[in-house]
Amino acid sequence: MTLANWAGLIVSIIAIVTAFSGVVRWLVKHYLYELKPNGGSSLKDSVSRLESKVEMLHELVIELVKK
Repeated sequence: MTLANWAGLIVSIIAIVTAFSGVVRWLVKHYLYELKPNGGSSLKDSVSRLESKVEMLHELVIELVKK
């Protein structure tokens, strides 16, 4: 292979690695955004609502068992 071929190969590998790292960075940023509370529509908010409802149900069950 000539020097131009090696240079082309190296540039194409760098471009592929850069594109891959950009996609991974975007995905991480997008998923981390879902884990922050934002007033009701994030995954974190949904889990918090479910957790509070489960705690209420747990207390009700304990009260019913005591009777």
